[in-house]
Amino acid sequence: MNDVDAAGAAVRSAVPAASPAALPPRRAHGTVREGAAPGGRPAAREGPMAMVASTSLEQARTAFAERRWNDAVDWFDRAEGGAAALTGEDLERFATASDLLGHVDRAIELATLAHEAHLTAGNLDRAAYTATWISLESITSGSPAQGMGWLERAKRLVERLDGPGAATGFVLIPEALGALYAGAAQPARELFARAAEIAERTGDRDVAALALLGTGQAAIMAGDPARGIRMLDEVMVSVTAGEVGPVPSGIVYCAVIGYCHLTFELRRAVEWTRALDRWCRDQPSLVAFSGQCHAHRAELFRLHGAWSDAMSAARTAEERLEAGDFGAAFGAHYQQAEVLRLRGAFAEAEARYLRAAESGWDPQPGLALLRLAEDRVPLAQSLIRRSAEGADPATRCHMLPALVTIEVAAGDLDAARRAADELAAMHRTNESVMLRALAAFADGEVLLAAGRPAEAFARLREARESWSEVGAPFEVARSRVLMARARRDLDEDEAAQLEADLAESAFAELGAEPALEALARERGATGRSDVPLTEREVEVLQLVTRGITNREIAGELHLSEKTVARHLSNIFTKLDVASRAAATAYAFEHRLV
Repeated sequence: MNDVDAAGAAVRSAVPAASPAALPPRRAHGTVREGAAPGGRPAAREGPMAMVASTSLEQARTAFAERRWNDAVDWFDRAEGGAAALTGEDLERFATASDLLGHVDRAIELATLAHEAHLTAGNLDRAAYTATWISLESITSGSPAQGMGWLERAKRLVERLDGPGAATGFVLIPEALGALYAGAAQPARELFARAAEIAERTGDRDVAALALLGTGQAAIMAGDPARGIRMLDEVMVSVTAGEVGPVPSGIVYCAVIGYCHLTFELRRAVEWTRALDRWCRDQPSLVAFSGQCHAHRAELFRLHGAWSDAMSAARTAEERLEAGDFGAAFGAHYQQAEVLRLRGAFAEAEARYLRAAESGWDPQPGLALLRLAEDRVPLAQSLIRRSAEGADPATRCHMLPALVTIEVAAGDLDAARRAADELAAMHRTNESVMLRALAAFADGEVLLAAGRPAEAFARLREARESWSEVGAPFEVARSRVLMARARRDLDEDEAAQLEADLAESAFAELGAEPALEALARERGATGRSDVPLTEREVEVLQLVTRGITNREIAGELHLSEKTVARHLSNIFTKLDVASRAAATAYAFEHRLV
């Protein structure tokens, strides 16, 4: 990774790469906390109970402290003498308010004026701090060369300081993130630790929060999710207590929620998404981070079966993206694509996945699962293998359930078994209910394909119970489909019919057309009550029409020849036919093939 790529990764790294929960924020921090002067020094706090402000500048400061971003920008615009007459501290506030409204170009312009004002005043520390902020804003707004130039300027200014200042810690954050996403985990941890140490000495809670966030990310990406999640919980304490400024708070909220989804910490994801929702509602004019909030809500709605609500939330995220929250670029489109895929609108889903990919993140596993639904199995297999290979442990874990399903469909049971075992190993280090459900389902899926229905049924039942605990109706129904298949293999046709009926009802209620069609094909593809065969008998009859022997049918369905002979005898009796040829004619006449 070159310097520009590393810096770009640094900005995007507030959420994990290649994740359907991955909603990359466009900004890193370089602004002051509300109610605090630059550099973390205490400042007089204006609020509703303060004396009525007598100047536009005082009105602007009051609006900023109260998080009324539109009002703050309006009053700063009216300040006597214009932006050129403002101090560096007020220009930073002006830039922050503009940034939070989604006015990125204006924010960079104002931050540049703030940087120049700090230089004129001889405040090199604050000038370097602001230069770092401009660097990251420039990179995320599509000007990486300009961003790298500002970062180099910030480093040069830091070298001129008499001793470590706030900027000394802040300038390490993008460097640490660049190292992390280049695969250098240990150097990244060391840089985060140095940034945290400097932040503690200088009293900069914003950089302290970002350093702790980065350390938690590093632990998760290195395969230690339990330790990483504990760190993310700790940094959220600072954010929810109001100790951290608005921009780093938004970064932390979105990053933590993204990693909760990535590590299957669903309860935490729900809790922090509600907190983020409240945080956004408390700032009605907020644009930055608001789109990411709606994308997170869309993901939760989708999992819990509220697909119309998920689409609505994702469309709102798209609206906020267009208003300036570029951090919603992945999630707004990816979440719409997921619902469209599940509903069977494949062309629209593909278009949305490709829009999500424009954000720089890989739209997996969704796009690979779309190819599987289109019956393009080799392409699906190629896509998911390429995405999973070389991914960090957390991101790879997110890919494994789809990898198992696709490898089973492709007939590579050895690869499917390896992926299922890997998922089970990850569950042993992360005992979340959702990961337990995924691991059990993957194991059951492979066992069933390997012709071990009794063992498969036990694992699939565990998956169904865990998905019920999570409250994921689509996944419960998927488990029932495989449980029905296992029961048929065990010659428990009545029980298999019940499981399939329950799955069909759930799919119909959700509007999951592809799943309904697949289940109909498995049940005989007719839907006609005049076909008296069980699902397993229909499967056997379909193979009979291919002219293959009982031994070959047994091999296809992982049954014994004796069981196949019994099924064939039942088929002849129920259809009142005496030969394979007559049974084949019946199958074609009733459109069973």
